[in-house]
Amino acid sequence: MADNAGRAVPVRAVHLGLGAFHRAHQAWYTQRVNDLGGDQWGIWAFTGRRPEAAETLTAQGCRYTLIERAADGDSATPISSIVRASAGTDLSAWRSAFSDPAIALCTITVTEAAYSVTDGDSKLLAAGEAPQSLPARVVDGLRARRDAGGAPMAVLSCDNLNGNGAILRGRVRDVAEALDPELARWIEDAVSFPSTMVDRITPATTAEDRAVAESLVGWPDAAPVVTEPYSEWVIAGHFPAGRPAWEQVGVRFVDDIEPYEQRKLWLLNAAHSALAYLGLQRGHDTVAGAMQDPVCNDAVEAIWTEAAAVLPFDSAEIVDATQALRDRFTNPRIQHLLRQIAADGSHKLPVRIIDVHRRRTAAGLSAGRGEATAIAAWTLHLQGDQVSDPSAADLVGTVNAAATDRDKVAAVLTALGADPGAETELVDACVDQLARIQQQTPARL
Repeated sequence: MADNAGRAVPVRAVHLGLGAFHRAHQAWYTQRVNDLGGDQWGIWAFTGRRPEAAETLTAQGCRYTLIERAADGDSATPISSIVRASAGTDLSAWRSAFSDPAIALCTITVTEAAYSVTDGDSKLLAAGEAPQSLPARVVDGLRARRDAGGAPMAVLSCDNLNGNGAILRGRVRDVAEALDPELARWIEDAVSFPSTMVDRITPATTAEDRAVAESLVGWPDAAPVVTEPYSEWVIAGHFPAGRPAWEQVGVRFVDDIEPYEQRKLWLLNAAHSALAYLGLQRGHDTVAGAMQDPVCNDAVEAIWTEAAAVLPFDSAEIVDATQALRDRFTNPRIQHLLRQIAADGSHKLPVRIIDVHRRRTAAGLSAGRGEATAIAAWTLHLQGDQVSDPSAADLVGTVNAAATDRDKVAAVLTALGADPGAETELVDACVDQLARIQQQTPARL
């Protein structure tokens, strides 16, 4: 396969999870490295399960258009770093890719649920059948690599799971140990599992987007990707067989990934949650729409101020990060739906909001108004008809049956892992903000 300049591109990386995010993020970064003219890196990409994305890309030579949707217009970039695409169910292709000593790394973009290991994983692998979980699929590939000669490589998780590399390494080790202890020892010696923080908003592609792509590039692209101009990638870990020169195109390599995960969770994700629950109460549909509302905007600014006090970064980096978020959140042409962000709050709020509160408490700081607003808005959200959170089903009943606002808040904080009996200041702040939201938006309640 050739790149945008007609040069042959060798396959040197495997990817699992051929979705829009990978094509807007890791494949885009790799394309930018290739465009520098040095070592070329081609990607063999596999879908999660369904074959359609691979079939669509293959039909057009794996080329596609990346549309960066800025507030003032669209720009198009041709991407050719993916040089081969296969269905995730094609075990022969998966094992063949891992067996190739020219492959130096495997990147992964999957959901958090895919990390779960089942008791039957090792039995399926022993029988040569298709594994179900992400760790088992990685073990299946690594077993083929070990059997083909055992060249070292890196396996790089690129998702929203904190400590993703360490978690994947542990679960791969567990599956491999149950299957073949010698394989587990080889993996420990030959395979690295760096951790990453990734960030880029990538809405679903529409028919209108495909028409825009054709108008920009002059050919009928059936698989364009739309994304915001902003992108970030932070990596901690080593690559025993080499990697693209991503640092030359803006990727940051660090010793410790945790501060960058916290920065994303406590600034971007926490603000998203506050905008979702408060914005929906106030009749908004998108992040950009909610940011135009002074009440929502004020809550976001409070969250950023409160988190900044306990983040391990200097003021200049915090200022840059929050200004970038303002620009991103107010881009009216990125339709980031609040209902989508609002899903599964019972899993999101503990790490986005409660962890900030705990860090502030440990530092001797008061309960934050922004944090309290987010919790209060979620409490009201649980009493409405837009809840999408299976894990909160019992909590919805408890909150709706509670006699007072204080009882509702106490139930919510308990569900989030806080102790309302000991954290009366936080309870008071949440009750105050709940009353404030109800007073400001009576028509929605």
